[in-house]
Amino acid sequence: MSSPASIAPELSFETLYSEPSIIGNLPIGSRWSVDGQSVAFLWNEAGHTFRDIWVWDRQAEKLTRRTFLGQDQISGEPPGIVELAWLADGRIAFVMDGQLYGASADGSVAPLAMGAGGVSALATSRDGRQLAFLSGNSLMVSDAAAPTAARRIVSGAGFVGVESFHWAKDGASIVFVEADDTNTRKIEIAYDARSEARKDRFTRAFPGDLLTRRRVGLVSLGTGAISWFERPDGEDAIWGYGLSPDGSSLFISSSDLSIKNYTIFLFDTRTGERAVHFSAHDPLKIRPDWQVDFAPDGKSLIVLTDRDGFNHLHLLPAAGADLVPLTSGPWEIAEFTLDAANGKIYFIANEAHPAERHVYSVAIDGGMVQRLTGPAGIHVPTYAPDFSAFVDLFSDDRTPPELFVQPMTADAPAVQLTRSPLPAFAERQWAEVRYIAFTSSVDGAELLARVMIPPGFRQDGSNAMVVGSVYSDGLLNQWGGRAAHPSWGIDQYLAARGFVVVSPEIRGSFGRGREWNKAQLNSYGTQDIEDIADCVKTLTGLGYADAKRVGIWGSSYGGLMTLMSLFKKPGLYAAGVAGAPATNVWHAYPEQGWIMGLTEGEDYIERYRAQSALFHTAGLEDELMIIHGTKDEVVLYADTMALVEKMISQGKHFELVTLPGTGHAWSKQDWPLTRFAYGKLAAFFERSLKG
Repeated sequence: MSSPASIAPELSFETLYSEPSIIGNLPIGSRWSVDGQSVAFLWNEAGHTFRDIWVWDRQAEKLTRRTFLGQDQISGEPPGIVELAWLADGRIAFVMDGQLYGASADGSVAPLAMGAGGVSALATSRDGRQLAFLSGNSLMVSDAAAPTAARRIVSGAGFVGVESFHWAKDGASIVFVEADDTNTRKIEIAYDARSEARKDRFTRAFPGDLLTRRRVGLVSLGTGAISWFERPDGEDAIWGYGLSPDGSSLFISSSDLSIKNYTIFLFDTRTGERAVHFSAHDPLKIRPDWQVDFAPDGKSLIVLTDRDGFNHLHLLPAAGADLVPLTSGPWEIAEFTLDAANGKIYFIANEAHPAERHVYSVAIDGGMVQRLTGPAGIHVPTYAPDFSAFVDLFSDDRTPPELFVQPMTADAPAVQLTRSPLPAFAERQWAEVRYIAFTSSVDGAELLARVMIPPGFRQDGSNAMVVGSVYSDGLLNQWGGRAAHPSWGIDQYLAARGFVVVSPEIRGSFGRGREWNKAQLNSYGTQDIEDIADCVKTLTGLGYADAKRVGIWGSSYGGLMTLMSLFKKPGLYAAGVAGAPATNVWHAYPEQGWIMGLTEGEDYIERYRAQSALFHTAGLEDELMIIHGTKDEVVLYADTMALVEKMISQGKHFELVTLPGTGHAWSKQDWPLTRFAYGKLAAFFERSLKG
């Protein structure tokens, strides 16, 4: 008898990119109630886009739907509820269409904060009695007992406003970041869409421009008075900020634009006095993975840094003191959360495997590290207020994301809250995923490739292979791999059509340490494309694919790598698709100086030319398709036009797919656009690699 997978119809873009989604709706926005007895999250159990509020009661072990605003919604609906926050009386505040509402236990819905529009960033005080949020770029606060009377405590105006904020532990004040774009360049992008000429305005700096200036403020809810805490250079980046438990001190984690010079400033909140609490210079730094928090004593700091080569937890006892390692090993920590009451630190790390992220705990003074999550894959936790449990958003290579509640002990069973995929998901044959090691020919570094195997695969060197979407941080054991674009569908489509689909690990990625990454410094389109090439040569050498039928694709930085791979390595790839490609790194945002270097020094012109695909077009010999939206404010469509003009003058052959009125995320605007763009990509590889 045939299995369901063997008789299931062929995968199509209509199957993969339609509503309801065959993989279901991603549950998002998990929040614990103030008493830690309930969890609320946003989800659509039928796989449609519109999300309602669902609540899990821990004691009753029961999942119920709190709102029914998407009850009658069908394909093409808006996203529905996008944020939520618990109030002390058990109601749930939420945002829909930029407006603030409240949902009672009986499911009734009423408007909150009348007159406040563009609402985002909901956050309640620790006791749930006060609700703070952004309305546009102003900071608002309301009493949860009478939330219709929201008051503006920090006003935003024009190009100056609140960017982010945190509640103080006592609920009497809020610390926030003000961003000032008054002197930042404003650009206009003209384009044609929907049968008319349009023009949109964006705030967008280029190298050498004045940049966004940021400062930290502390506002008293009682008096409305604001104390400002400024750094020597307001254009420097802010990576974190926070108040001590007693509110007497405030730290700002900051670096220059190159991220090579890092400083933790400490301020006295009463006097405003500023001191350098910690500083470091690292000429090889290319990832701003720092995180800082006050230790329970309110004087020492917990610092996440790669000072010892890998991103680990350290204790900084006092200003100028040596960092004391709390964790160590040839693996890295992505982020941590402090449980001061129980003397523990919880963190996410790749200790088990480079492609996995698990939840771990360690005592605040260091010691044995305990792993709390079991299944291999990616775990994203949201902790209960008392740290007795956490919500775990889990996914692996064969499983779309689902929510679980995991007690804070390694041997306790998790409770599954959601079952998102449609029944048709189980009837399909999805690609097998393998992890294959390869070695850099440049420096001998070890890397891995995530390899999707098509049905009926034979390791005999006869298969066509598509490498992509290439990008940093692409090695993830989760559904869809990197999943920044909705590329899970195009990956599965290509695999179903007989392609081996590969996501290679490249330098500049998280998890392998500073020495492993240092080769990427000043090496856009250089070290990264060597890593990809070594992956291709290894897999073809092992018989995974025909070396003459290899394609490559990527978007944004991945588009840069695609172009550079074709331009610098003619003949290695038969074809490439560059989406929204960063062809001219001079036009990249200033923070890209992390890798490509700042616009200073006698060598900067040489550096920028070496890392910009625009100056390497002469090497193109293979098939190329470019996909780009005309309203892209991140990588300008004008840059693609400059590249196109140059290639035309050189007599190069290529294809250009223009997406009218589409921004940088060119495959995420709507389902018809997704199907069209990925359809073009798939058809191109079918012709180039199989024709």
